[in-house]
Amino acid sequence: MRSRRRTVAGIVGMLGLASLGAPLLAWAQGRFGGPVSYEANVPYDGRYTYARIRYAPPEFGGFRGFRQDVKWDHDYPRSDRHFPKIIQEITSITTRTEASNIFTLDDPELMKFPVAYLCEAGYWRPSDAEVAGMRNYLLKGGFIIFDDFARSDWENFVQQMHRVLPDLHPMRLTPDDRVFDAFYHITSLEYTHPYYGLPSEFWGLYENNDRNGRLLAVINYNNDISEYWEFSDEGFYPIKETNEAYKLGVNYLVYALTR
Repeated sequence: MRSRRRTVAGIVGMLGLASLGAPLLAWAQGRFGGPVSYEANVPYDGRYTYARIRYAPPEFGGFRGFRQDVKWDHDYPRSDRHFPKIIQEITSITTRTEASNIFTLDDPELMKFPVAYLCEAGYWRPSDAEVAGMRNYLLKGGFIIFDDFARSDWENFVQQMHRVLPDLHPMRLTPDDRVFDAFYHITSLEYTHPYYGLPSEFWGLYENNDRNGRLLAVINYNNDISEYWEFSDEGFYPIKETNEAYKLGVNYLVYALTR
């Protein structure tokens, strides 16, 4: 890894205002109610590639403009492009910045990508095959970032994870957990949800419920760090909060790849 002396302060400026071409069009269509076009997956080539989890849309998930809100694609594709760019700039991890992938949990190709992102867990109701796929993924070394859910969404998340790994229970994380010292030394977890203003909580799933063991998943409850990533080239959110959201993501990825 590159020196930690390189701070995260310049992260937002690194992104610049470069056009995202087709992904930007997909974002605009999705945000304003039009159809979203998802790019085809790219094959594994050894570089870190952002992997997003797709799941069946909820029966009563609402609408975004004139289309159904499928939930799993929130912040796509901008956050999926911005985050790898930051990883490439501040670490020695080689990344794929021009593309990202979308998988269902029962897709065997997911096993080639060690870190995956899943949002809106309050609406996530995996099939039995997806439950088995996630269990296999986590127990064989995969790492999942749960993000963008709040309030009563927690109940569904716990219920579904009990189907996946019934012997594990979420453990409240503190700055002493190793994931918060994987790259940046994060000493405070006093974050707030970007638009609800709720105090955030960070939870984890540890192998064998042992804090000294491997962290299988990190859970950003009452938070939405990819919301900050999505708009980080626009100044929509304050720079400080955006940088802190990136620091979390960087630590998650570095931990997952080096633990």
